[in-house]
Amino acid sequence: MKRVGLMTVIVVGFFVAKAQTTDSKIRMAELVHENFLLADSQYRYMLTQIPAGQMPQSYDEKNKKLLANEITWWCSGFYPGSLWYIYEQTKDETIKKEAEAALNLIEPNQTYTGNHDLGFMMFCSFGNAYRLTQNEKYKNIIFRSAETLSSRYRPSIKAIQSWNSNVYFKCPVIIDNMLNLEMLYWVSNNGGEARFKDIAIAHANTTLKNHFRPDYSSYHVVDYDLKTGGVIRKATWQGASDNSSWARGQAWGLYGYTMMYRFTKNKDYLKQACNIAKYILHHPNLPADKIPYWDFDAPFIPKAKRDASAAAVMASALLELGQYCSKDEGKEFVAAAETILQSLSSDTYRSKFKESGGFLLKHSTGGLPLNSEIDVPLIYADYYFLEALKRYKDWYLLNT
Repeated sequence: MKRVGLMTVIVVGFFVAKAQTTDSKIRMAELVHENFLLADSQYRYMLTQIPAGQMPQSYDEKNKKLLANEITWWCSGFYPGSLWYIYEQTKDETIKKEAEAALNLIEPNQTYTGNHDLGFMMFCSFGNAYRLTQNEKYKNIIFRSAETLSSRYRPSIKAIQSWNSNVYFKCPVIIDNMLNLEMLYWVSNNGGEARFKDIAIAHANTTLKNHFRPDYSSYHVVDYDLKTGGVIRKATWQGASDNSSWARGQAWGLYGYTMMYRFTKNKDYLKQACNIAKYILHHPNLPADKIPYWDFDAPFIPKAKRDASAAAVMASALLELGQYCSKDEGKEFVAAAETILQSLSSDTYRSKFKESGGFLLKHSTGGLPLNSEIDVPLIYADYYFLEALKRYKDWYLLNT
């Protein structure tokens, strides 16, 4: 009887666990669906608010005004990229038409050499457009953008210079730059010159060597001497201090090395991504809802501002990383991403229809030390939130 009883417990437990898993998937499927429906409505509203010739960036709640920037601002690709994600899920032709119009507006950026952000600007936008349409014009623009971005590669430091030399830095390279490598590697893999992926690998290796501390947290900025190739100093621009862990910086590193592992299968990149993920998820200052404070070492925790944009980037990266690492790590990383998506979908972080100028997410922090974009919607928070929702649907709902 004891053996029968034990077997009964095991069988019942199996079906209970299976039912709970099914219920969880149903809830997540509903969450993904409702977010894309809301995004469709919000962005149809947003497109009526945008000043001609500019790209939406944020929203001024006090003055009830949508804030936008000119097309060479580093965020100019996130609006059309978000539109393509929405169109992919809803097939809303109004959204598609607006996405095409936004691409036409930023097309001149393919030859813009003013900063390192051509990946954000041109691959998040034209990359998604080409993926969905296979329009050769879009592919050619991506190729030209990669050529332009490669002009900022500095052989002496084996990295892409992020910002131009200024009164603060000689040759700054920022952790954000890891995400611009995706466009370079993609172009090489799709008929472009092999040197683009060589640049991406060299930059990733230099960043791996110089940007990270022993605990796998990252500096924001590393300044280089172009003559010697040596490091001048390690600092921050948007973090709480030079030695603090700026939340979005940790997210960029996590995403960047996960993406580089996808392309190269270099185990060093996978190890780095997994260790960054553990640093983030096991940090004592990460809140229970897994929406980080703007800096893991921010003053006034738990009263410090949150950064929904960092959370969105983390969620998207964790979902991809969950496919590459060990089974136990994968379960942890995907579960954390689910928590982030659920938190961002709550009334605390998500806007209601026609709130926030049409943006989806509230409570992001751009540059608190610069008194810039504090506790506001940000276009890239929406972009990576939508990307994470799409990834969850494609990888963990449709294929399981």
